[in-house]
Amino acid sequence: MKFTDSPVIELPVAGTTLSLHQNNLSMHVGTSVWPCSLVLVKFIDRWIHTPPNTTNPYTHLLNFQSKRAIELGCGCGVAGMGLYLLGLTDIILTDIPPVMPALKKNLKSNKPVLKKNLKYSILYWNNKDQINAVNPPFDFVVAADVVYIEESVPEFVNAMEVLVAEDGVVLLGYQIRSPEAHTVFWEMCGVVFDVEKVPHEDLHPEYAYEEADVFLLRKKKKQ
Repeated sequence: MKFTDSPVIELPVAGTTLSLHQNNLSMHVGTSVWPCSLVLVKFIDRWIHTPPNTTNPYTHLLNFQSKRAIELGCGCGVAGMGLYLLGLTDIILTDIPPVMPALKKNLKSNKPVLKKNLKYSILYWNNKDQINAVNPPFDFVVAADVVYIEESVPEFVNAMEVLVAEDGVVLLGYQIRSPEAHTVFWEMCGVVFDVEKVPHEDLHPEYAYEEADVFLLRKKKKQ
């Protein structure tokens, strides 16, 4: 299920608004805005603006100062741009060549809001040279709605493992797109990561879609 067929989606974040252009008629899913990217951004937006002296279970997680981040399968750039506005300013948005025109269009149209040219790079998850070129490890690895092809799951899990720092966090927006990919993905993640599912009541109430979840993945401590 896509979020909407509208050619432009408005996402309020950090006191401003991102205008997200999408093309649902293209031959690549990366040119559409998928729900999990919105859910992930608004989850962070909700808790990072919690008033002082208010209980916030994500205070430590949301310390973005001086942290490095990379987004995998960024598509139209929703999560990367949104988290940039929320303080994760040292971030690289990555995807494959067919998606780059859609990403560049959104970065350009939102530059008045971003006030900066965000970094982006072509990255195939199985390309060791491209992975090395972005200079891992990262404090945060961001991904949303990218688990839908069973064959790509091992490459994705391996990329997350290589890219995230030993004490880093994967911010994952997730929805079941393929039962086969879903099974393999969580089996593999269970070997590499400790998995924390964000309670649905902790998501932003206006962006808490029944099918979409946010997970926090941290590398298992080496014995």
